[in-house]
Parts: sequence; structure tokens; C-alpha cells
Amino acid sequence: MTFPDLVPDLKARMPALRGRLSANQPLGPFTWFRVGGPAQVLFAPEDTEDLAYFLKNLPADIAATVIGVGSNLIVRDGGVEGVVIRLGRGFNAIDCKGDTVRAGTAALDKRVAEAAANAGIGGLEFYFGIPGTIGGAVRMNAGANGGETKDVLVSATGVTRQGEIVSFDNAGMKFRYRGNGLDPSIIFTQATFRGQLKNAEAIRARMSEVQQHRETAQPIREKTGGSTFKNPPGHSAWKVIDAAGLRGFAIGDAQVSEMHCNFLINRGSATAADIEKLGETIRERVQAHSGIVLEWEIKRIGEPD
Repeated sequence: MTFPDLVPDLKARMPALRGRLSANQPLGPFTWFRVGGPAQVLFAPEDTEDLAYFLKNLPADIAATVIGVGSNLIVRDGGVEGVVIRLGRGFNAIDCKGDTVRAGTAALDKRVAEAAANAGIGGLEFYFGIPGTIGGAVRMNAGANGGETKDVLVSATGVTRQGEIVSFDNAGMKFRYRGNGLDPSIIFTQATFRGQLKNAEAIRARMSEVQQHRETAQPIREKTGGSTFKNPPGHSAWKVIDAAGLRGFAIGDAQVSEMHCNFLINRGSATAADIEKLGETIRERVQAHSGIVLEWEIKRIGEPD
């Protein structure tokens, strides 16, 4: 699908804009599944102030959607109408001081864990096993290997859809399992975490354990999107999927991983529609088998082709 070009009008409305605007930019290459249609407009802001200026001047009837590195994302084949915002170099700085780590939300979780280890700050090792960015971690209350974002976050800064820069402490985030209670349109730009001063060797040993677990239990070398469904209360998503006989089940080139049943993989030529249909089929069959309703953890954006 090709959308009408909004870039000339947006540039005219925002003469002081410093970030880059691109029309009808394919989004598939930005996702780990490597599927999906284009963004009507892709915007890469220079910094927080540039993002705030853009959102303040963006007409209210034009949708704004933010993405990270696309590790937990399905972009539907018809693409995404409006503006897709992707934070880049102006949002990936990491600074460690004492027992705190301040990171831009485009910083990879793994890099934040590495920076903390270099500074002798423990408690963030779980991020070494999460293949996303800090922005996604804050939005989703990302967690793994016994740790969650809510356990270490001190504060987060973001920009509202109206272009206001806002900050929240840990309690203000209203964290819940794989989410928070804030307006979903807020785009997080920076977060501060607090760990504990520890021996660097002990921190790195824990990070090695996290990495080993990922390599032996998850299909990290495949085109995948990470954990597909949230764990239902009292259950593990992969176990109820396996119990329903769906290990290895496929629709086209979209398949349930043989290694980990809560991971879907693109074996080569799957479309976003194939992957989403596979996920919905899993939900239907698990509910029919056990009565358990699985909830998507992967974010899905855009329109069908």
C-alpha cells in the first residue's frame, strides 16, 4: 500500500524541525519478523525537545505511533497510517554514577546491562536477556530471569501527544504485569534505574547465566518476535500452548517454535497476516483445550493489506 505523502505539509507546519521525515518508509526491515507494510510517515527526532516540538505541532487527527527495535512487534501488511516515530542516536546515551544508571530509551536493554556491569552496578543483569530497548522495557514493565523493570526503575521522562515533557517516579508509573497505568500515547525518552554496588565478576557471571538460558531455551537465531503471549495467572503460556498440541504448528511459513512454544517464527516467506493468524489460532485452540484465554504480549500495529 502507498499512502498520500504528508511530508511536505508537515515540514511547512514545522519550520524549526530538526529531525528526519520520510514518506512511505517500509517498516518490515525494522522488525525482527521482517514483515509488514510501510509507515505513511517515519519520523526520527534529534532529541527530546525536537520530539516535543513535533508532537505539539502535529495535527490532532494524524495518528502517532512509536516503535523501538521491533523485537516484540508485528507490523500488519497494509502498513501504518499517520506518523511512526523511531527514536535513534539522540536517545541512546547511557550514564552510570554511583549505584544509578540513566539511559535514553533507544538504548538496547543488553547495552544498559553491560554498562551497569562495567560500573560495578548489579541488579540490572536481567536486561541482558531482553532483546529490546529501554523505551519498550518501561512501557511494558519488561522482565526476565527473576527481574522486572518495576524492581529497578527510579523515574522516567516522556513526551505527551500534546508535546508536554513529563516525568514520573516509580509509584507514578502504576506498573502492572507487562504494562503500566499511564496514557499509552506518552513516548518515553529517558529512564533512571538504581541497582546495588557489586563485584563486577559476580555481575558478569550472572549475565552469562542469563545469556546461556536464552541460547538453550529460546530460538534467538530465528526471525521471531520474542514472547508472543503474556503468562496467564497461575500458568506458563508455553506450557498451555504445548499441552494443546501446538508445538511446531504452522500456517504458511509462520510456525510455533519447536524450541519454545511461546515464540512464533518466520521460516522465510511468512506475511504479517500469517503470523497474526497463527497467533489467533493458538488462542482459539488453547481456550478450547483448557479454557485459558491467552493475551497478546507482542504489539500489533497497522492495517491488514
